[in-house]
Amino acid sequence: MKIKQVRVTPIAFRDAPLLNASGIHEPYALRSIIEVESDNGYLGLGESYGDAPVLSVLQAMRESLVGLDPFDLNGLRARVANTVATLQPGCNGGAELAPGSHPSKQVANAYSAFEVAFLDLQARALGMPLVDLLGGAVRQSVPFSAYLFFKYAEHVDSPYAPDRWGEGISPEQIVAQARTMIDEYGFQSIKLKAGTLLGPEHEVACIKALRQAFPHAPLRIDPNGNWSVATSLRMAELMGDDLQYYEDPCPGLDGMAEVHRRTGIALATNMVVTDFDEFRRSVALNSVQIVLADHHYWGGLRDTQILARMCDTFGLGVSMHSNSHLGISLMAMTHVAAAVPNLSYACDTHYPWQEPDEEVIKGGKLPIVDGCVALTDAPGLGLELDYQQLARLNEQYLSCGIRQRNDVIQMQKYDPDWKVMKPRF
Repeated sequence: MKIKQVRVTPIAFRDAPLLNASGIHEPYALRSIIEVESDNGYLGLGESYGDAPVLSVLQAMRESLVGLDPFDLNGLRARVANTVATLQPGCNGGAELAPGSHPSKQVANAYSAFEVAFLDLQARALGMPLVDLLGGAVRQSVPFSAYLFFKYAEHVDSPYAPDRWGEGISPEQIVAQARTMIDEYGFQSIKLKAGTLLGPEHEVACIKALRQAFPHAPLRIDPNGNWSVATSLRMAELMGDDLQYYEDPCPGLDGMAEVHRRTGIALATNMVVTDFDEFRRSVALNSVQIVLADHHYWGGLRDTQILARMCDTFGLGVSMHSNSHLGISLMAMTHVAAAVPNLSYACDTHYPWQEPDEEVIKGGKLPIVDGCVALTDAPGLGLELDYQQLARLNEQYLSCGIRQRNDVIQMQKYDPDWKVMKPRF
């Protein structure tokens, strides 16, 4: 079996005006849909970032993969590394709005995009679920957490009607947002994205309101490294025992280590431990106690399993980070999480924020029941592309005018003086 054809299709889908440490989400999120077709008729699927620097690597990879055995993952990795090394320097830039967008992650995230598709193709050819290639399922469904955001009711100069969630600014509105998510999806735990222009005291007041409204739900708060060590300590004292874990309150391994040393609170991260070198340094400093994996920039599903085993070796918890994504990424997360025995906490997902009519898989959006996504017995990821939807979202990509996510520029439409400052508070 050899690779006959590779297709990379950039897409755009509506994204809510969600606030974060850098600014606010743009009206459209960008992704890439990867198809890897074999000479004996099987098709593997992947999903990755759609920003211009990443897309340039994915597109440049296509011809080099033709003729490769889809079981030859070492060959895949070598071709990715060679392609990235030979691209012009201008292709390697991009604002770092998430760890996966950093130029240093280009090999890892391009390899991951194709590795998922290769593994999907392998499993389809063997007639087994992808999870079986990862050692088998230790759970048949994977828990996810309600992911709450401060948000505006609509985008400035919005190209489409306001989303159904409405404004999310006050503690009462954040509680209502959580209640809707829990009622619709059955989530058992709650995460609040913080570090926004609203300020730490306001965000902690919302955690207090969530604790009162949902007294038994595990709570997390994620300031995205936008609080200083002093602010992180002060907010930790205000929150007391309200948190299940404290995610990236301040920048850097040293700052995180100091916050943990002085509070004893378990700290989680997807910002200061994003590769194995940072993992090694974090262990030495005891900077974090929970690592939030993300196969998109850790180097794929099998490297995510290696990370989980490292966490087990050093007594660290493990869960998963999320960015704006569709069902292929969600199901890839589900398969690898189902094969990780020491998955310690419910995973993150932005999936409820994505509009139901903007999915590229047949049958529409994947169900989340009792807060979980379930595996099926279907071969591979168990997904098929809806080509009509794929074409529609590709056309939306071509017409939306966005080629690289920039939450800073989008926020400057609301506040012309807005600048990135980390930590801001």
